[in-house]
Amino acid sequence: MGFEHVEGEKRGKVTLYALSTCTWCKKTKKLLADLGVEYRYVYVDLLDGEDRKRTLEEVKRHNPKATFPTTIVNDDKCVVGYKDKELKEALGL
Repeated sequence: MGFEHVEGEKRGKVTLYALSTCTWCKKTKKLLADLGVEYRYVYVDLLDGEDRKRTLEEVKRHNPKATFPTTIVNDDKCVVGYKDKELKEALGL
């Protein structure tokens, strides 16, 4: 699906669904990097066809409005938007 992997401290499975043009998505990536957390991310707007469709379906499973950024921690915690306190809590920080 085009995920990029970022090395860091393991805090569970962390997935960021983002848009390449989104300021809040960039801030979320920076926060994760500053925290030194291992995560993977994908720019949904750069995907095509079936990849984009499947990825949006996955986002909607956690965030029915499919807004960005959407950060999933361990497939059960979902942080929608740039919410540093909420994201740190979900990561156990």
